[in-house]
Amino acid sequence: MCSPIVDNDKLKEECGVFGIFNPDGAAAAPSVYYGLCALQHRGQEACGIAVCDTGGPKGNISWHKDMGLVGEVFRPSVLKQLYGNIGIGHVRYSTTGASTAENAQPLVLKYLKGTLALAHNGNLTNVAKLRQELQESGAIFHTTTDSEVIACCIARERTRTASVEDAILQTARRLKGGYALVIMSPRKLVGVRDPLGLKPLCLGKRGSSYILASESCALTAVGASFIRDIAPGEIITVTRDQVQTDRRLVQDKHAHCIFEYIYFARLDSTLDSVNVYDARIRAGRALAASCPADADLVTGVPDSGLTAAMGYAQALNLPFAHAFHKNSYVGRTFIKPTQEERESAVHLKLGVLKSVVRDKRLVLIDDSIVRGTTIAALITMLKEAGAREVHVRISSPPFLYPCFYGTDVPSNDQLIAASYTADQICAKIGADSLGYMKIEDLKQMTGDLALCKACFDSRYPV
Repeated sequence: MCSPIVDNDKLKEECGVFGIFNPDGAAAAPSVYYGLCALQHRGQEACGIAVCDTGGPKGNISWHKDMGLVGEVFRPSVLKQLYGNIGIGHVRYSTTGASTAENAQPLVLKYLKGTLALAHNGNLTNVAKLRQELQESGAIFHTTTDSEVIACCIARERTRTASVEDAILQTARRLKGGYALVIMSPRKLVGVRDPLGLKPLCLGKRGSSYILASESCALTAVGASFIRDIAPGEIITVTRDQVQTDRRLVQDKHAHCIFEYIYFARLDSTLDSVNVYDARIRAGRALAASCPADADLVTGVPDSGLTAAMGYAQALNLPFAHAFHKNSYVGRTFIKPTQEERESAVHLKLGVLKSVVRDKRLVLIDDSIVRGTTIAALITMLKEAGAREVHVRISSPPFLYPCFYGTDVPSNDQLIAASYTADQICAKIGADSLGYMKIEDLKQMTGDLALCKACFDSRYPV
């Protein structure tokens, strides 16, 4: 199964992770379920939950995972079978490994000294080297994912360390790339964030329970209070009696993924002290300053372009309106095999509000142009509905380079900006004008936060 049909021309985040420890013995699975529902935007291909009862037999981890959305995979009858007071969960969009149920997470691994479950967001840049070392030591692989490599590394280190935390630390020392990990052993919940901070992870609390999640919106979904972001390089361990932190991998150099603020994260999340909604409003304002347009109305592509469109309209004192009705009940479908069928799918997902756009000069805001197919179809729809002009503004710089850290930026030959100039793209998509966010203006979104912008400038932090 695939992502929403109108998003075939969008970037995909690899996944979202969630974990909870209920020291009072309460079942973890319902909270993990609601947390994953809140993180569904981070991955729609597959999901899974693993739980363990700290009062039961040690090492007895039960789990369920499958292809599909959270609400499809976890019916009430399934959740009732997952009893345990520690739980972790995962929603997945595949950037490495095939899109199959076998590669769904959490990954549950039994090894010489016990059992662990792992949920992982991100990509490693040295996974080939790590896999080779493991194979030379006799490890057997059933999948091709980075997640299995990480889990096997932890299992190997556990044979020569005093605790699972030490095994995780020794493994993390060798990992290169972007990752956020939530790991469950029979008595502990552990969170790990890569030293650059490429992938988000935060800590929350509800009563005596502690929660780890990719975004703060998932804490809100389970009635938890946000405590803080996990620091880049930090390893945090939750047990029945305490919360411990290990900062031996913390470093000064950070590179937070800019696309969390442009597109991936939910509007009601705050990541590394930056509110996502406010960041996108500021992006629209910066775009208006650098690329104004003489127009009657500002609108956005649902849902990702709407907030930046509001900021753009505010900055230029132009009216903002919704030009599209989004059909929220279409759900997912298989990617259509031909360009003609893909464009028909856009019509199925979005309908133009003709009375809004008729005889108007429009500014259409979107967060990015990857291949250009969707934006071209939307411009055609607007003009067929009577729009006089459609001026496209993009609240990110042109995509020129692939990402290696867990964001599905395709190869250069699939990036329209890598092959065509802005004027050529404007002509290909049928816009009356086209303007992108300036790369130097990205700091207006996030302030002093250190950013990874490699997909725009090829300056890879690893």
